[in-house]
Amino acid sequence: MGQPAASYGKLPGNLYTLDKTYPCSHIRMKKTPENEFLYVFIALHAFIKGFDHCRPIVVVDASHLKSTYTGAFVSANTLDGAGNILPLAYGVIDSENDASWTWFFEQFKEAYGERENMCVVSDRHNSIIKAVSIVYNNIQHYACIWHLWANVCKNFRKANEQLSEVFYTMAKAYTQTDFDKLMKRVEQFDVRVKNYLELVGYEKWARLYAPVPRGWVMTSNIAECINSTLVAARELPIFDFLEQVRLMFARWNCTNRKNASCTFTLLGKKFQEMLVLNESKSGRMTVVPSTDYIYSVSDEGKSYIVCLEKKTCSCNRFQVDGIPCAHAWRVLNKKHMLPDEYCSDFYKPETILRTYEVPVYPLPDKSEWNIPEHIDTEVVLPPKYKRPPGRPKKQREKSFSEFSKRKGTNSCSTCGQRGHNRRSCRTATRNA
Repeated sequence: MGQPAASYGKLPGNLYTLDKTYPCSHIRMKKTPENEFLYVFIALHAFIKGFDHCRPIVVVDASHLKSTYTGAFVSANTLDGAGNILPLAYGVIDSENDASWTWFFEQFKEAYGERENMCVVSDRHNSIIKAVSIVYNNIQHYACIWHLWANVCKNFRKANEQLSEVFYTMAKAYTQTDFDKLMKRVEQFDVRVKNYLELVGYEKWARLYAPVPRGWVMTSNIAECINSTLVAARELPIFDFLEQVRLMFARWNCTNRKNASCTFTLLGKKFQEMLVLNESKSGRMTVVPSTDYIYSVSDEGKSYIVCLEKKTCSCNRFQVDGIPCAHAWRVLNKKHMLPDEYCSDFYKPETILRTYEVPVYPLPDKSEWNIPEHIDTEVVLPPKYKRPPGRPKKQREKSFSEFSKRKGTNSCSTCGQRGHNRRSCRTATRNA
């Protein structure tokens, strides 16, 4: 699909209208000295206000555009108190390089500032790591554990199937004892994998060593989800593509606000399920009080110390997850207390409602746009076109680990069950 220069020439007027429709938004565009399009950054007011009511964890990622002039779509996202994706910022850059990612994070910092305990999660792209360290001196950058393990599988094929579950469990471990036990298994199987993970830095991927809490955001999946929903739109001209992104985020904003208004549980959906699960695990534990706030909880022969005043447990789940763990639940049940004051405010329905209190308003029809002449006459030329070698790719290249997981998972097109195809389907034979 072609992309005429006019698509870029309209961009200043489109962005001006967008900026006027959403006051207090942060919308920026950058051109080359030859007036060729380079970058665009969009952070709508609804997302800027909503981020104040979410944990300060930012997930960034990029995906290649499929239009004539290529480029890359970049986005920054987080999770709300119900576990839904909250888009924060999005835009288009020429390619993933040091200059483009540094410019993106500069605009992000101007729009959102810097919050306490803020962190960034992404793949281990060198330009992202450099940009975060340049723009943000005091925030942590964490690696997506899925991408990290894909690198391990690429470098050490032997470790692919045998250590996959061990690695993911180790990355999410809450205690030093569990982490050391799992790392010892890795070392016994392949010491090279252990050395590689140590060289990366435990604090980059293991939740136990994280200087700033990263909660349950261990991967960049939420950004990958956005990229996957825009596969068809990425072939459109730049303005049409950006408009499709805005419309999609507007639908999400409305749906999440409606769901939050109909939530009558103590916490948002994802974290309410965790809370209920913790309660179900606490049934057979015994509690011995030490003070009014400190208790010893026995769980299958192991002893844990719960402090309600500091909202901590020696299992580390209470303070990391922000909700009472099974041991804390047992103490609360013993004291006939409700868990609401011991849950993080980020997960409560009233906080989720405040996250979406600012809607994403629709844009007026183009015939009603009131664009100043100096904006309307500004010209943005398309970047220099260079056709990449080979046939244009429509799908992402999959890693070795993804192919290995798909072995033996073929499904029947007749009955939908796995393990056989339509030729050997017994259901189809019986129906016949």
